[in-house]
Amino acid sequence: MKEQHSSRRNFIKLLAASTAGVAAGTHSLAAPSNASLIVLSKRKTVAANDNINIALIGAGGMGVQDTITALLVPGTKLVAVCDLYDGRLVDARNKWGKDLFTTRSYKEVLNRKDVDAVIVATPDHWHQQISIDAMRAGKHVYCEKPMVHSILEGPAVIKAQSETGKVFQVGSQGVSSLGNEKAKTLLKEGAIGALNYAEGFWARHSPTGAWQYPIPADASPTTVDWESFISNTTRRPFDATRFFRWRNYRDYGTGMSGDLFVHLFSSLHFITNSFGPEKIYAAGGLRYWKDGREVPDVLLGTFDYPQSAAHPEFNLSLRCNFVDGTSGTTYLKLVGSEGSMDITWDTVTLKRNKQTSSDDPFYIEQMKKAGTPVSGRKKILAPTEYTFAAEEGYLGGPYDHFANFFNAIRSNTKAVEDAVFGYRAAAPALLCNDSFNQDTAIRWNPEKMSLIKK
Repeated sequence: MKEQHSSRRNFIKLLAASTAGVAAGTHSLAAPSNASLIVLSKRKTVAANDNINIALIGAGGMGVQDTITALLVPGTKLVAVCDLYDGRLVDARNKWGKDLFTTRSYKEVLNRKDVDAVIVATPDHWHQQISIDAMRAGKHVYCEKPMVHSILEGPAVIKAQSETGKVFQVGSQGVSSLGNEKAKTLLKEGAIGALNYAEGFWARHSPTGAWQYPIPADASPTTVDWESFISNTTRRPFDATRFFRWRNYRDYGTGMSGDLFVHLFSSLHFITNSFGPEKIYAAGGLRYWKDGREVPDVLLGTFDYPQSAAHPEFNLSLRCNFVDGTSGTTYLKLVGSEGSMDITWDTVTLKRNKQTSSDDPFYIEQMKKAGTPVSGRKKILAPTEYTFAAEEGYLGGPYDHFANFFNAIRSNTKAVEDAVFGYRAAAPALLCNDSFNQDTAIRWNPEKMSLIKK
């Protein structure tokens, strides 16, 4: 408790200094009249030495965007692309060069001596196998979230990373962002007091946002390797809709929770140093996008986080809505006994409560225990709101995440979001789906990473 009080005092001093810098004209960015704006800057990353040769496995929308971002990091070179649809391989050669090696077989990529690292951006049901095969083949792995398709798959990925010593990083890019980093520091410094509640929200209202991805006119058993796609799951006749809109189907995707909740879990766990929740419950339904999909388009999750060495016990509420009329809203909020933080990958808005007077004996006693006894003397009140924003030119969390991945490879150090971290973020997201499908609460041991039997 003394350490917490000390952190809170240090935070007030640091905040006063930061605000003074803004008031003196250090930064001229606009801010609300009742708020102070403090600009966040990114530390320099390790300089590139030799090129790191990368290969993309899964050249859909996310894989292509990942590769574009990765190639912005100095010292990276794309040497191969794998996908099961021929049209994406043609697009890759048009985008990155006619001499680029392309193939339908990910094992051909892993057999190449010139590949140092792979980006695994396939549908979720292939994440585990390709990641393990890649590490066993001596490749470093950047695997898109969620790390695995079911909680049963996580331990094998962790084992492969441990046994091979390869760098493995999961692609929840916010973990490397300035916003997450600042929120982590503010929480540690006592900016909002003792954490007791968190909530996150992800909203969309468009066909593409709701996973109605375009289906190419030439999609057929000739241009698509359907047999490889379904070789590790339920066998079915060729279905272009299932192949190109795979997130809508449980055999291949992990629903709203695996696509979007996992980002919020990753950021929350990074900021709080949490291992995860011990109780998971979900509700929701299919309200609008009744296009044959097998997963909800509105999902609510509630989670109980136990007390740990890193944080007090707190509750988490997550929401995802693909029928949201406001559209495009995404946030993570942390609430404590003295304030709250609204967190994005680029900003943190800190709101602190003003001093409250009370003659209630319980309130007075609690304030004494917290180290802030109630007195009759008036106090100077700090501004109620501060916004920390990334400086102009910031390249964003996705760039930082790849920079961290490549730095870990060059320095032979642990990735910022390794297999253990990735599994602890994926597990409650996947269990959220299980809770919804089974209509029951699920118990989880976040430290041991195992189900608790009823």
